[in-house]
Amino acid sequence: MIMAACSISLTSAQENPQLLDAFIQSYEMEQQGNFMEAIASLQSVYSADSYEINLRIGWLLYLKGNLTESMDYYNKAIALKPYAIEPRFGIAYPAYDHGNHALVIEQYQKILETCPNNTLALYRLGAVYYYDQRYAEAEKQFEKVVNLFPFDYDSLLMLAWTKYQLKQYREALVLFNKALLYDPASESAKEGIGLIE
Repeated sequence: MIMAACSISLTSAQENPQLLDAFIQSYEMEQQGNFMEAIASLQSVYSADSYEINLRIGWLLYLKGNLTESMDYYNKAIALKPYAIEPRFGIAYPAYDHGNHALVIEQYQKILETCPNNTLALYRLGAVYYYDQRYAEAEKQFEKVVNLFPFDYDSLLMLAWTKYQLKQYREALVLFNKALLYDPASESAKEGIGLIE
């Protein structure tokens, strides 16, 4: 099934040089910071049923700061490929910047339904919970990441701070010290240790 989808995409690009040229121009314009021209190049070949174009325009609109429009295009990509996780990761950026944490949480949960051990989704969901002061929920996400990657600095640090917020100081101290093993210069880990000792 995956091979067939890849073959179709490759064939489409080879058979439609205008589409390929539009993407090439879009990437060039993005590198120059000219997001409107990057979007315009794709709109010149726009097709509502093109997952790739909708996804790419969603990203470019986000970079331009058009959060609502960006979410509209990401939603089109999600509607076209409901099991794909990349548009769900994509829509989380403008949704978070827009202050729609409920939508961000929903997207990460949907990703985790498809890929239960996706550490990026687990970590980001944990971070949203943490900054929303939902520490018990954050703890569950960060613990899953640390169980999969026991020496991942960012996850160790976030789990340590989460444990600290939950007043689980002994566990927090162990985790801050592990984070310090990864980065002996870590100011955040040193701060956490200092608050506990």
